[in-house]
Amino acid sequence: MGRDHSHSHGITATGTAKHRKRLIAVLGITLAVVLVQILGAMVSGSLALLADAGHMLSDAAGVFIALLAAWIAARPASDLRTYGYQRAEVLAALANALVLIVISVVIFTEAIRRLGSAPEVETGVMLFAAILGAVANLVSLLILRGAQKESLNVRGAYLEVLGDLLGSFAVIAAAVVIMVTGFQAADTVASILIALMILPRAWHLLRDVVDVLLEATPKGVDVQMIREHILAVEGVVSVHDIHIWTITSGVPVFSAHVVVEDAALGARGADMVLDKLAGCLGSHFDTEHCTFQLEPATHSEHEARQHA
Repeated sequence: MGRDHSHSHGITATGTAKHRKRLIAVLGITLAVVLVQILGAMVSGSLALLADAGHMLSDAAGVFIALLAAWIAARPASDLRTYGYQRAEVLAALANALVLIVISVVIFTEAIRRLGSAPEVETGVMLFAAILGAVANLVSLLILRGAQKESLNVRGAYLEVLGDLLGSFAVIAAAVVIMVTGFQAADTVASILIALMILPRAWHLLRDVVDVLLEATPKGVDVQMIREHILAVEGVVSVHDIHIWTITSGVPVFSAHVVVEDAALGARGADMVLDKLAGCLGSHFDTEHCTFQLEPATHSEHEARQHA
């Protein structure tokens, strides 16, 4: 004997879908700079500039994947996929993290191979392309800044652009060092630094994706506090089987079995309890996907005796 109550109002817009225009703008900026940096790397012979271009190209691919995933995630739910395709965004973020790791390993390997035999670099072209990349990355950061807390994919893009900005600074520094001192190995050192900057960001993004796939409790959610507030609702005896997870960025889900006094389970009484529970949950956990199963206290005691 139970009763479900859900305040879901259909498929909720995912975090990435809300900021699609921002991602499209960043994608255009990034692709333009990639072309300039690749040409600059070919003319100057700078591995650091090529590494930065490769990193930005991976960022562009990641943003494109995120946009594609957001479009797929917007497809309606069906009997076979009751939450639709919203997890596509999480899978895209996973692919993005793995691509970042591969890029960093390739850059690091090539940089190590160049140690001791660094070729001469045309610093003028290298410096111009690096400064252009830094300006473009700064603009992209400002575009994504307000949205990066609402989506794993947008956050991934934001972190990648931040890494690109740091990478551009490293290339600028290497170009200045070579111009002033003639120390050609500065280009290789900058390449290694760029590779090392990519890895931690990729790891953090990968960890967040794994948390979603393992249906871990969303960050910032205090389960014990929610339990206490549910128990404070009039008529509630106990609560068990609490589950809180995330379908994709911006779409958290909650369910629980709530044991209620028998007297509170009349037609109007049950509705009042459910409304109070939903109101309590809404004030402490922002979700439209909440399900409560109400259980009479006598039924719960009967089950307890059966399993004793």
